[in-house]
Amino acid sequence: MDRLIHTALSGMRASMDSQRVIASNMANANTLGFRAEMLDQRAVTIEGQPNEARAMQTASVRGANMVAGEIVDTGRNLDIAIETDALMAVQAVDGTEAYTRRGDLSISATGLLVNGEGRPVLGENGPITIPPVGIPGIAPDGTITIADPAAPDQPPAEVGRIKLATWEGSPVSKGLDGLFRVEGGGILPGDEAATVKVGALEQSNVKTTEVLVDMIDAQRLFAMRSKLISTAREIDESGAQLMRLG
Repeated sequence: MDRLIHTALSGMRASMDSQRVIASNMANANTLGFRAEMLDQRAVTIEGQPNEARAMQTASVRGANMVAGEIVDTGRNLDIAIETDALMAVQAVDGTEAYTRRGDLSISATGLLVNGEGRPVLGENGPITIPPVGIPGIAPDGTITIADPAAPDQPPAEVGRIKLATWEGSPVSKGLDGLFRVEGGGILPGDEAATVKVGALEQSNVKTTEVLVDMIDAQRLFAMRSKLISTAREIDESGAQLMRLG
């Protein structure tokens, strides 16, 4: 009886963790550049007698689904969609370098190039600053230029280049703020082959229909496991009644 209750309880906890992850993915189905979180669930057998017969379940976020989302044209000159598997470097709240796929860029009141979450976009020498005069443009390799409308014959001046980093081969994890970071600290190397599509945005890779089905399955599994605890209680009460009759 003790084995049944503890096993069902650990399963209920894992189901609750699963529902939290699914709910987070569902809530970010329309977030630009969002990567769906992936949950790892596995059975863990307790070693040593007499507990070895108990198989508990653990659940934890192991990473994110890095499959690219749909790219939608916007026609806006500061919108970019990364065409390769690279990540764009931004500055997190604590000042460290972090990474994202969200490319709805704009210029802040202080002249910083930021994305839709207000994260400063990083270049080779830190946050990229855009001069107040001129028309900004972005090249496919991430180079930022400013064209002077008063001198149309002059070539645009380069003011920086967006850092596009490769994560392949490096252990990266996704934080609660939705940004990717190198596990244990550090920064990712730049990807010189990475390119962006200007005038387009990458959508979330969350598929709404799939997460709805996953949520229903998780809720049903939670209900089944809670039913096991009720069944264990009924069996325990029946055994107690038999003992009293004896």
